[in-house]
Amino acid sequence: MSPAMSDPQLPFDRTLVRRHRERAAAAWPDHDFLVREVAGRLGERLDEIRRRFPVALDLGCHGGELAEALGGRNGIERIVACDLSEAMARRVPGDTSALVADEELLPFAEGSLDLVASALSLHWVNDLPGALLQVRRALRPDGLFLAAMLGGETLAGLRAALVQADGETSGGAGPRVSPFADLRDAGGLLQRAGFALPVVDSDLIEVTYPHALALMQELRGMGESSALAAGRKAFSRRDSLLRAAEIYAERFAGPDGRVAATFQVIYLTGWAPHASQQKPLRPGSAAARLAEALDSVERPAGDKAAPAETTRNARGTAHGGRSPGGSDQDR
Repeated sequence: MSPAMSDPQLPFDRTLVRRHRERAAAAWPDHDFLVREVAGRLGERLDEIRRRFPVALDLGCHGGELAEALGGRNGIERIVACDLSEAMARRVPGDTSALVADEELLPFAEGSLDLVASALSLHWVNDLPGALLQVRRALRPDGLFLAAMLGGETLAGLRAALVQADGETSGGAGPRVSPFADLRDAGGLLQRAGFALPVVDSDLIEVTYPHALALMQELRGMGESSALAAGRKAFSRRDSLLRAAEIYAERFAGPDGRVAATFQVIYLTGWAPHASQQKPLRPGSAAARLAEALDSVERPAGDKAAPAETTRNARGTAHGGRSPGGSDQDR
């Protein structure tokens, strides 16, 4: 067993992550909706890139949903899929090569891949900067990394309800909140790993359930039960779970009694460096002034506009300009 899988100083127990995936594999088609939805969105993003990627890797493949979404796109000739769980890897369709591999210990040669894509697997990685560095090394120069992972806003209401319920029923809250990456930090992770032209943005996907216990059962079926190393020996008490369901219903139930759950999906795009890639301009080398582009008046620092004068504001979204979207699904 790798020390990275069992080290108590790391946030996640990777052995437990694998065990959850193994358990979920048996009935995976009943719970694959979120991975399938995100895989489709990643495929649509790849359509926006006019490049060919002959050899692609589906990293953390689950049941092969992303490989299925990428097939036939952008000149992809061969897709290799890998997952921490052997049972999940065996679910990948036969026309895709599949193997068991840990995202933190990739077995691929340097410069052997044109595309590495991942759908909802990287949020369980302990050393995410190290995993991204391995991905970048496995890519050929000007190869593409395209991934989606759950972000910190995911299931915030459920986690708050569980913490409150633990406090009320057992006198103290156990460790339940996974340290998911924050949107503001994700771009820095790509840069630390040496990716060029990093772009990061996010979607919010809302799903409704008849009650919070159904949501918890769904998370188990998705292999997304808590795998925090600090809490691996603690089991949730029935009275705590029932109280959490009551709290969640009080806060999030709609007029029809169903409760809403929100998943934040963070998308990461980066390129393995290559000499042909666009370089940022040197400071002061712009051919046009910002004031001209905004149709406004340029003033020296410290000057104030006249009271009657109005100026236009430029607004945009950070990290690449894609506004957060969303979709409603019922489960």
